[in-house]
Order: sequence, then structure tokens, then C-alpha cells
Amino acid sequence: MTKTRLRMFESSPGQRHVTEGDRYLYSQEPPQFNLVIIGTGTIGQEHMRVAAMLGRARVHGIYDTQAHSLDAAEENFKKLSSDTLVRYPDLQSACNDPAADALMICTPNYTHFEVLKVAMASSKPIFLEKPMATDLQDAAAIVAMSASYSSFIQIGLQYRYKAQYVEAFHEALDRRSLGIVKTISVSEHRPPFLDKVGQWNKFSRFSGGTLVEKCCHYFDLINLLAQARPSRVYASGGQAVNFLDFEKDSERSDIDDHAFVVIDYNNGVRASFTLNMFCPDFSEEIIIVGDEGKLIAQENFNFQQQAESTTTVEILKGELGVSKKMDVSYTRALEQSGHHGSTFYEHIAFVDQLEGKSVDCATALQGMWSMVVASAAQQSMITGQAIDIEEFIETNDLKILQP
Repeated sequence: MTKTRLRMFESSPGQRHVTEGDRYLYSQEPPQFNLVIIGTGTIGQEHMRVAAMLGRARVHGIYDTQAHSLDAAEENFKKLSSDTLVRYPDLQSACNDPAADALMICTPNYTHFEVLKVAMASSKPIFLEKPMATDLQDAAAIVAMSASYSSFIQIGLQYRYKAQYVEAFHEALDRRSLGIVKTISVSEHRPPFLDKVGQWNKFSRFSGGTLVEKCCHYFDLINLLAQARPSRVYASGGQAVNFLDFEKDSERSDIDDHAFVVIDYNNGVRASFTLNMFCPDFSEEIIIVGDEGKLIAQENFNFQQQAESTTTVEILKGELGVSKKMDVSYTRALEQSGHHGSTFYEHIAFVDQLEGKSVDCATALQGMWSMVVASAAQQSMITGQAIDIEEFIETNDLKILQP
């Protein structure tokens, strides 16, 4: 039986007098695995923080091409753990350390494919941050490589572990509370992309484009809920407000800041996605409607006030059954650990796989399908035309996705 850890009390001043020998509720088994974090920017440090909190795998070593990123990561990690980190001189050393049990790739998007190829030579389990690549040809190659890989590759699509989406999946897919799902509507309103080392996220050729870089999360959710192959995508959007005057090395930013996307699936499900990235606050919403009910899952967070986020799930059944509305969340410590607790549960899935357990996590193929929808939407925004997905697959020579 899994023991509950009372994280809100274990480091409180009122419990400091309790010695290690008497710490039962706060104790945990020693970490079984050693992780190497490749890329120690914002998301790399989030993974370090969550690994330390979970305690089932130790952050053994770190690698980054930027010394100041390594310095910052090491300094921040000292607040979480007394473990000494190995700093590797190069990527090959990081990937092939005999003491390392698994690798977590958290480098900029445009480096993922090349870093992954080096990492796979180690035959170690690999966690690869989203998006898995910046173009579909590299993504297809990753899917093919993963199929014959001696270990496993997990893609970092952690939004599926957010509390409101866990509950939405449970109600819509497991309990079938809504009957047969017919329509799905997802929206995100948020501030602009944050600064990155080298500002690579301000340029589509480095990020893959906004819908690939950021919105692959939402297309993953929609694909999971639709439970079918997408058949057609139409989108409208562009760059209206953000980074219009931003340049680096004489190159002007081309990153989209809003989009409206419509997706048809071959089982009749229809979906839409709305993005706005010039808002003063953050909100997400998903509305799922079936032939027996409607589900609304919402998350709201006021960046300006730094208030606690509020997350709710509501099910409306009309005369067909019981309607309900509930607040959903993880504990505050987990919510604040990164991406509202979803990264923590993503780590649980990764470590479970290291232990040999069968888990439901994002595969390379699922990661690629999220990119297919995103890439088709970006092409539709450029051409003004709806994109037939089967033709899109054939045109891009994505044989691995052909039925």
C-alpha cells in the first residue's frame, strides 16, 4: 500500500524536533535511480525540483552548453538537496555515465533530434521534452527509432496530468458521463512567451512555431478525447501584438500570438482550439459535449496579483441525470512545484516505467500526432486553406503515419 507523505508538515518549524528515527509519515525510501538532466534552463530546473520532491530518483548529474545555466541550476538545487551534482564537460559524457540510469532531455526545441540521437546510443531510458522535434520529418524519424529502441522514450506532454484534465478524461472516457463525445472546445489565454537564453522561442525556425511549441499540449488532449485520426484542419491566426519590434542578430521575430483552429476527426468528432497570448492573466478552458451531457473544466490564474489558481470541473446533465460542479486540485506543494502539479505526476509515470511497470504516458507516436495537427494548422494559417490530413501526410512523406 502506498503511504501518504504529509509534505505540508515535514519541513515545518513545529516538526523540526522530530528526529529521523521517528519520522514515519515524512520518511521515504532511498532513491532507486540516478537521473541526468540535459539542459538546465527553466524546464530543466523544474524537472530537477520535481525529482527532488518525488524522491524516487536522484538527480545525479547535469549538462548544458551554457555555464551560467549550470551555475544557476546548481545553486537552486542546493536549496532542495544536499546531493552533489556531477557536471559533465560534454553531451557524450552526460549520456554515457555508467552511474546514470536514465536521461531527461530538456534542451531548446531545435536541438531535440540531434541530442536524442546521441542519447539513444547509450540505450538508457529517455524522457524527451515537448515538442519532440521542430519539423515533421525529424518527428517521424523519432517514431521509427523509438519503435526499435531497446529501452523506452517518454514525451513530455504533461498537461494530460493536470488535475482538471485527469477528471475530464475520467468523466468523458471512463465513466462515459457525457454519453458519446461529439464536440470538444479548448481555449488558452495567457501572457507572451517568457525570455529564454538566446531568445530561441521568438523565432519559428528554432521553436517549431507557436502551435507546435506551446499548443502541442492542447492538441494532445484533443486527440486523446476524440479517440480517432484527425481528417481535416483549418486555422486562422498570426502575430498581432507580441514582439512586433523584436530583433536578434538582425532577424525579426515571427512568432504567432493568436490562433483559431478547427479540427475534424474521422469518427465525426469536431473540435476547436483558441489561443491568445497577449492577455494580462492566464486561463484555460475545455468544453466537452456528448449526446448525454456537457463538461466544462476551467483553470484561472491572475499573474498580476499572484493569487492562487482556481480550477473547477462542472458536469451538466439536464434531465438526463445528476449535474455537479467541483473544485479540483493537487496539494499546494505539488501545485507550486511546476505546471500545477502535472510535472510531478509525469515524473511518477517515468519512474514507474524505470521500475518495469506498464503505464499510460505520452509515446513518440502520440507526440507526433500532436505535431501533425499543429503543423497542419500552421500551414492553414499561411495558405488560408483547409488542410486534408491524409494529403498532408502524403505530401510530407510521413509513411509511418499512413494506415
